Amino acid sequence: MMEPLAPHDVPPSAAGPVRAAPTEPGPAGAGVPAGTAAAAPSQALATPPARPRGVVTASYVLMAAALLLVMWQGLLPGLLCACLGFLLTRWLAPRLAWPPGRSVHRPSGSGATAGQVIAAAVVMLAPLSLIVLAASHSRSYIVEAPQQYRELLDFLARTVLELRLKLPPDIASHLPEGAVEIQRTIAGYLGAKAGALAMAGRAWLSGLLHAYVGLLIGALAAVRTLDGARGPLAEALSARITWFGEAFRQIVAAQFWIAAFNTLLTAIFLLGVLPLWDLQLPYTPALITLTFLAGLVPIVGNLLCNAVITIVGLSVSPAAAIACLAFLILIHKAEYVINAKVVGQRTHMGVWELLAVMFVAEAVFGPAGLVAAPLFYAYLKKELQAAQLV
Repeated sequence: MMEPLAPHDVPPSAAGPVRAAPTEPGPAGAGVPAGTAAAAPSQALATPPARPRGVVTASYVLMAAALLLVMWQGLLPGLLCACLGFLLTRWLAPRLAWPPGRSVHRPSGSGATAGQVIAAAVVMLAPLSLIVLAASHSRSYIVEAPQQYRELLDFLARTVLELRLKLPPDIASHLPEGAVEIQRTIAGYLGAKAGALAMAGRAWLSGLLHAYVGLLIGALAAVRTLDGARGPLAEALSARITWFGEAFRQIVAAQFWIAAFNTLLTAIFLLGVLPLWDLQLPYTPALITLTFLAGLVPIVGNLLCNAVITIVGLSVSPAAAIACLAFLILIHKAEYVINAKVVGQRTHMGVWELLAVMFVAEAVFGPAGLVAAPLFYAYLKKELQAAQLV
C-alpha cells in the first residue's frame, strides 16, 4: 500500500513552488493544459509520487544509527568538518565563478562548474597551506621552547612562594618550596601519565585526520554530479540530511560568531583595558586562543574560559582577578542575549533545554557530547516540528 509523502519528508531546499502546466485558450475562454484534448476545470495539479511509509521510517532509523555511530567511534570532528566543508564550498562557488556573475547551477547529470571546482580546491588545500605556513614559522618557537619552559617554571615558583606566604602554615606545608621541587613534581607527574599522554596524542592526531577527511568529503559532496532520478530511500535520506544541514548552519555558524564576539571583547579587555590599570596578565595570546576555542562549546565553554582567566588574574593580584571576573561575567551575560537572539529564535531552544541536553549528552558520550548536543537536539526539534509533533 503506497501512502502520499508527508509534508515533513520534503526538505526546504527540495521543495519549490508548484507551477501549473502551460495552458491554451479553450472554446469558452478557459485555459486547458497544452497538448490535452479536454480537461475538467477542477482537475487537480500533479502531486509528488507516493512513497511507502516504511521507506520514511527506514530513513529515520538509518539517520539515528549514523549519528550514534559517529558518537561511539569518535567521528564527530569528521562529521562537523564535512558539514563545514560542504557549506564553505557552496558559499565560495558563486564568488569564485568565472566569468563573474555566471550561475553555478547546472543541469541534472552535468559536471561541476569552474567556480565549484575552484571552491572545492580552495577548501581542500587551505588546511595544508596553513600547516606548511605554520611549519615554516615554527623553527623559532622550537628553538626558544627551553627558554620559555624556564620562564614558565620561574613564574610558577614565584606564584607558589607567594601563596606559601599568604596561606596558613598547615596548608602551605603541602606546596613545593622552589623551582627545583616544582620541576621534580612535574617530571614525576609526566612520567606517571606517560601512557595516558601518548594515548591522548594519538587521539588528537586521529581527530585531526578525521577532521581533514571530513572536510574533503564535504567539499566533494558539494560539487557532486546530480543524477536525474533517485529511489524513494535516497529521497527520504536526502530529506533527513537536509534538515541536519540546516540545523548545523544555524547552530554551529551562530556559535562560531558568538565565539568570535567573545574573543574580540576578551582581547580588548586583556590588551587594552587592563594595561590602562597597569595590569598585565601572562600568556595573553594563549588565553585569547583558549577563549575562541572554548567559546565554540555553548555556555559550558565560556564558563571554563572565565574560570581559567580569573585564576590567571589571581596569580597577578586580587584586583586583577576581580576585574577579570567582573568583565567576564558581563561578557557571559551578553552571550546569553546573543545566544537567545541568534540561536534561540531560529531553533526555539531555551537555555534550560540546552543545559539539560548537554548534561545528558556529556554523561553518555563524554566531552564530545557537549559539542554535539546543541546540534543534534536542534536537528531533532526540526524533525519534530516538521512532523507537527511539537
